[in-house]
Amino acid sequence: MASNNRRVARECALKILFALRVDEQADAASLLSDFWQNFRFADDALGEPLESADAPLPTAAKAYAEVLVKGVVEHRAVIDKQIREVAKNWSLGRMATVDLSILRICSYELLYLPDVPAKVAINEAIEVAKRYGTKESPAFVNGLLDKVAQQVRKDNE
Repeated sequence: MASNNRRVARECALKILFALRVDEQADAASLLSDFWQNFRFADDALGEPLESADAPLPTAAKAYAEVLVKGVVEHRAVIDKQIREVAKNWSLGRMATVDLSILRICSYELLYLPDVPAKVAINEAIEVAKRYGTKESPAFVNGLLDKVAQQVRKDNE
């Protein structure tokens, strides 16, 4: 899958997981369904065009976004435990919703998708944080995800 498709997939997953955090009563399946029905590939969160207005979301991007969302939802307890272990002096409740969603997506990739190189997953998370987070988000996300990656490597040795 082209890296651009995965970037789009990660951004879609971020938006869906953000909605799930805001409405904790919602379930992933209904959010995915609503998102795909209402998503316009031509617009991003900043209102900037991503592609031509008629361009459909690439099938590979949609499929990968669903893998990420379903994986994060299914393994959230393990993912959150991993994040808590490396986030000294930070409770998950204190983290910005965007940052926490990015951390969960990338942690899922690091923990459960060995075909995604850690450096690629972390770099993509940083790029998404630059686009959707605060000016502090990229450094925050990078620092925690680097620790998650180190822990995963240590556990796999």
